[in-house]
Parts: sequence; structure tokens; C-alpha cells
Amino acid sequence: LVTLGFGAIGWVDDWRKVVSNTDEGLLGRLDDAWRLARIEAEEDGYSAQVEKLGPLGDPNAARVGRSQPGPGSYRCRTIKMGTRDGGTLAYVDYPFFACRVELTPGGDLILTKTTGSQRFQGRLYPDADSRLVYVGTQAWGDERGFPAYGAQPERDQAGVVERIGENRWRVVIPWPKQESKLDLIEIVR
Repeated sequence: LVTLGFGAIGWVDDWRKVVSNTDEGLLGRLDDAWRLARIEAEEDGYSAQVEKLGPLGDPNAARVGRSQPGPGSYRCRTIKMGTRDGGTLAYVDYPFFACRVELTPGGDLILTKTTGSQRFQGRLYPDADSRLVYVGTQAWGDERGFPAYGAQPERDQAGVVERIGENRWRVVIPWPKQESKLDLIEIVR
């Protein structure tokens, strides 16, 4: 397991004690990110693609109960909707890559995208009956390891994890630091 870099502040059960003020503010604007990203993608001609996402692209699709994915190997893909600065496409759908969920001896769930040029790793925190909160960081290119959360704010991520089907989850990252207004990461067994 590659360290998340939370060692300086220790592992805690409440994501609010770990997440930056900036990322907490972005999470607080989750509904706006969903709405604006979908509108922009649809207005730019991607209505069929957004509709085809089904529950993955439905902001109200979260199921109550059993919100955490169990330890093991998964496939994950990222969909980016809306543009951060108008310089990218309003909808980008990447192929599936390898991901895994690990349960640490202390009972923490760690989600890691292990392949691809933009990888991520973060801890899944309990939050509500229908969701967890993801707090993590990104590694780019051929970098080994992940920066500590907070050490390089442009790589920090915070989002919500929701179960949207049998053996199917999503991480919703509002206002990611690069490219889009909303990132959807689909996670399937």
C-alpha cells in the first residue's frame, strides 16, 4: 500500500478534520457542479452520451445502505463533464482502467486507480447512509507514489462515493482542479 501522506495529521474518522477548506467548499457546491456540468455537456452536443450514462450520470441515483465497495480488484473509468476554463471538451469519457479497494489493518478503506497516466489514491470516510466521502491525491505520468494530501493542492481531490447498482459505485468529484466542472469515476466489479 502506497502511503497517502496523512501521517502528519494522523488517521481520523471524520473527513472534515482532514479535508482542506477549499475542498470542503467545493464539496458544498456539489449540486451546482452537477447542474452546470450536465447543462454544458448537453448544450455542447453530448446529450446522447449523458443520457446513456444512466444512473452514473443521474445526481439522484445513490442507493441507501451498503455504500462502501468491499476490498478487492475493480475496473474504473472517468467521465469529465463541463469545462473548467472553456479550453477542453464539455464531455470526455475515458476507457476502463484497473482500480482496487484495500482494507487496512486499522479498518480504513483506500481506493486506488493503479493504471493510466492520471492515477489517484484516497481514503473513503463514512458520511451518510447513502454515501462516503473520498479524500485523496493524484499522481501523473510515470510518477511513483502519491503526494501527501495538502502538499500539492492542485492534485488534491475530494468527492462523494455512492452505490448506484449491484457491484457498481461512483466517485463524484465536484469542481476538480483540472479540466472539468464534474468528474464521475465509475467503479465496477
